[in-house]
Formats: sequence, structure tokens, C-alpha cells
Amino acid sequence: AVIANLGPPDLLLNNAAILLPETVIWKVSASDFSSIVDINVKGVAHVCRHFLPAMIERGTGVVVNFSSGWGRSVDAGFGPYCATKWAIEGFTKALALELPASMAAIPFSPGMVDTDMLKLAFPAESREYSDPRSWAARAVPCLLRLGPRDSGKSLSLQENSIQ
Repeated sequence: AVIANLGPPDLLLNNAAILLPETVIWKVSASDFSSIVDINVKGVAHVCRHFLPAMIERGTGVVVNFSSGWGRSVDAGFGPYCATKWAIEGFTKALALELPASMAAIPFSPGMVDTDMLKLAFPAESREYSDPRSWAARAVPCLLRLGPRDSGKSLSLQENSIQ
């Protein structure tokens, strides 16, 4: 319905994620592990499956799949989240190779943002970081500048630029 009413997006921001409470991998229940994979990985794939055909038909567009610093490193107690964000990095880099050269797919780490998810991981430190509105004010102009030259690159928000 979105594509029928508005056409394909120029910029698709794909930010699906949950974080499980801190625990060692072998104590994560099968249902919790399935949930985090379903949302963090399959959610991104489903959105791509629905929007990419129209974007490809038009021949332009940028897909930004939100990863995480933990999609490029790991931390004890958050293994399932790290695994899903590593999956997003790989998924997006493969997608970048499959898209027409006039398009882009970018795995993107937003950095630390004071959200409920960050409060779950780092309750004492979360207030030290930007709230979502402040983050968006810095990030959106940078995200709007992304294009085919950036495709397949693991990028992060650093201050007021994407690197």
C-alpha cells in the first residue's frame, strides 16, 4: 500500500531490533533466540523483500540496514544481539553486490543513542548519549547524502558525519 500510494522510497531506513536481557548464550531460551532472529534479521529481510522490487524497477534508491557496534565486535552477555547484527552486516554487504550499480545497500551503525534498548544494556551510562530526536537531527542530513559510492561499506555516525 505504501508503494502504491507514495511510490518506492529514495531512502529506505531499515531499523528493526530488540535486545534480550544480559545473559550467557547457553541460558537463552529457544523461543527468545527465535524472537531476536525473527525481528532483528528476518524483519530486515522482509522489509527489503517488499520494497526492493519497486526500487530496482525505478533503478535508484539507498537501503540503510541498521547494524550496531556489536555487529562488528562482541560483548559477553549479549551474544544473540551481536550475532543478529553481524548477520545484518553480511546480509547488507551481499545485497550491495546484488543491486544495480545505480543503487546502494549500506550496513549502518547509529552509535550510542539514549533509548530503552541502551538502558537495558547500560542503565547507568545511557543518559550520557543523545536522545533519539537529537540523534536524528545530526544523522538525517548525513543519511540523505548516501549514494552508490557508499554501497557495501560498513558506516557509522561519528559526530556530524558518516564514516
